[in-house]
Amino acid sequence: MASFNKFNAFVEHVAEKVHNLGSDQLAVALTNTAPSASNSVRADLTEIAYTNLSSRNITTVSSAQSSGTYKLTLTDLVLTASGGSVGPFRYVVIFNDTPTSPADPLIGWYDYGSAITLADGESLTIDFDGTNGVLTLA
Repeated sequence: MASFNKFNAFVEHVAEKVHNLGSDQLAVALTNTAPSASNSVRADLTEIAYTNLSSRNITTVSSAQSSGTYKLTLTDLVLTASGGSVGPFRYVVIFNDTPTSPADPLIGWYDYGSAITLADGESLTIDFDGTNGVLTLA
């Protein structure tokens, strides 16, 4: 399983009320170029073409704290190629599609270790860890 890496700007964006992780629309961006921890918005990425790809929107299961520790839990996302291939991409980036200033702030990314190309009809399931959540803040 790919490991989650946070973008440095995410910490500042949380502190400055950019994100409402309980209600904002989160989505994924796909890239074959390694993200840098210093990237802050989606425009900083070199994305692939999404012409033949299913929806990249993520569904939030829960956004809550318990005993002072916040946990964000997301529904696994199934990306499916339809009408042609998709890729190659190696990195799956989570971003917040709701804010306009800054637009599309980045949250974190997964490195799959090597490039992936989905042929027409193939799918990739992004496992967002329903037990531990995508991220915790304590």
